[in-house]
Amino acid sequence: MAYDEDLANRIRELIAGEKGVTEKKMFGGLAFLIGGNMSVAASGQGGLLVRVDPAENDALLAEPGAEPMEMGGRGAMKGWLRVSADVVEDDETLGTWVTRGVIYARSLPPKKS
Repeated sequence: MAYDEDLANRIRELIAGEKGVTEKKMFGGLAFLIGGNMSVAASGQGGLLVRVDPAENDALLAEPGAEPMEMGGRGAMKGWLRVSADVVEDDETLGTWVTRGVIYARSLPPKKS
């Protein structure tokens, strides 16, 4: 399954004012990186992938539609969440999740290119 291009465009609009944003195909979808660090992605499996502070991982899993992101054969990794497509159809909810990803990506040191 290809990533949802409409979702990618909605994410693009939400982060248009951010500095240092790049797009990269990864995890079967389209990721939005800030300073080289992934913030969010339109998932190739549907919905949204969000990188969050690992310390907030468990609390955020209580949010509707949030579940751990499985990384290949490594299982769930703290700080990486999947949010179901039906939940992010709502613009306000999408904005909340995108903001969480952007804030965390900004807190990380920029990657060297």
